Amino acid sequence: MFDTNAPLFHQASFDDPQQALEAIFGYREFRPGQRRIIDAVLTGRDCIGVMPTGAGKSLTFQLPAKLLPGTVLVISPLISLMKDQVDALVRLGFRATMVNSTIPFEDRRERLAALRRGELELLYLAPEALEGSLRDFIAGCRISLVVVDEAHCISHWGHDFRPAYRKLRGLKEQLGDIPVLALTATATRRVAGDIIRQLGMKKPDGFKGSFLRRNLHITAVRKGKGPDGTQRNVRKDLLGLLKRHKDRSAIVYCMSRRSVEQTAAWLQQQGLRAVPYHAGLPDELRERHQNAFARDEVDVVVATVAFGMGIDKSNVRLVVHRDMPKSVEAWYQEIGRAGRDGLPSDCVVFYSYADVIGYDTFLDSIEDEALKAETRRKTLDLFRMFDAGGCRHQAACAWFDETIEPCGESCDVCRGIGVADLVAPVSVKGAAVAGARGGRAAALAEMAEDDVARFEQLRAVRKRLADAESVPAYIVFNDAVLREMAMRRPASEAEMLEVPGVGPAKLQRYGAAFLEALREG
Repeated sequence: MFDTNAPLFHQASFDDPQQALEAIFGYREFRPGQRRIIDAVLTGRDCIGVMPTGAGKSLTFQLPAKLLPGTVLVISPLISLMKDQVDALVRLGFRATMVNSTIPFEDRRERLAALRRGELELLYLAPEALEGSLRDFIAGCRISLVVVDEAHCISHWGHDFRPAYRKLRGLKEQLGDIPVLALTATATRRVAGDIIRQLGMKKPDGFKGSFLRRNLHITAVRKGKGPDGTQRNVRKDLLGLLKRHKDRSAIVYCMSRRSVEQTAAWLQQQGLRAVPYHAGLPDELRERHQNAFARDEVDVVVATVAFGMGIDKSNVRLVVHRDMPKSVEAWYQEIGRAGRDGLPSDCVVFYSYADVIGYDTFLDSIEDEALKAETRRKTLDLFRMFDAGGCRHQAACAWFDETIEPCGESCDVCRGIGVADLVAPVSVKGAAVAGARGGRAAALAEMAEDDVARFEQLRAVRKRLADAESVPAYIVFNDAVLREMAMRRPASEAEMLEVPGVGPAKLQRYGAAFLEALREG
């Protein structure tokens, strides 16, 4: 449930968000929008946050859990994501747990009893859990804030509508008109309005972050003949991309389950550590593959969108769409799985008009004719966006009502570099590709040779610690934190606390092992 051995200082109450940020999470500064959202919910206001993946949405409700007097109730769509977040929170000293269909009856009863006694700071639930008697039970507990994560799932006009989210209607009033925080990475103005109405939010504050993620280097490739008349081979290009990202984490999305299994099998034949993931696989096998990927035991997951929201892994360095996604929102959400730690990552999408037609078979399940037409229009809009040329980031931001200048360095059009350059063997040309990326992202990637060796040594320490606790490696520390350690080379606990992302709780839990490795290095 929660860690009874957590450091005692975490049991103390905080009255200042800045103090909690530094003491718990080990950061000195909030990311854009985080403080505004936190201040809104702390003053009892409803709030909607539209922030791209990797922008730090989770902190906007995790930190208030240390300042608010009751339990923060988090509605989250996927059990695997809940588990990862709870595991991470426990290692930060939070009293957090989850209740879902995988929890044995006795454990479930114990966790709910802890909720009733006011011992939990955060409780994660799936929306389906609120359809029965549990809703009335929770209404009798002290809940300080309701958080609806992946809030676009409540809207018919969102790209991933889930009927169970509609049942959240009226929850705010039932819990005593407490504040509601709705969070999503992908919502147009229309979807945001629908979220506010469906959740009964009253004059909500809001923050919309920038959708420009410069560390994601986007490349769009039309299947078949390229603009220069050469014929591209998607399978060959895919293999080239994965070989260029050897020993790094990658996700390959395919339209169909059959394509997933065929592609995964072929990649295995080519010597890559790849596994399939789709809703048709047995639950046990799906979970095993996801855990293996999260713990860096395999490098590549080949998946349908069933894998989309189920991963919180911070060091995915490549996302490839073997087939075109179904909408701009879906595409943006899926590439958002790359580079969550802010380090450079590649996102490559192969697309064709045949993919547009391929999605027509999924339209039969939609009874509402207006919704059916809207769904197909969104697929066509994505095809036209890719085919129009122009800065990829500029076009994506425009879809979400944000106006930016061309990115200049983070897409194939602005860099003048296509997929042929990305799959070429590392050479003078490859060095030019890396150099052309410019910006802060490349500076993060460039490390002195001895720093790189030290970083790899720290990765090995991280894996050993994560394996011992049976958690994904990024729950210990993400790659960005390890890179900072490698370059700063802290020699004491005080110096270790100066590394962004290292707070007192993680220092107490893991600090000795990393300091020892740094001394040896």
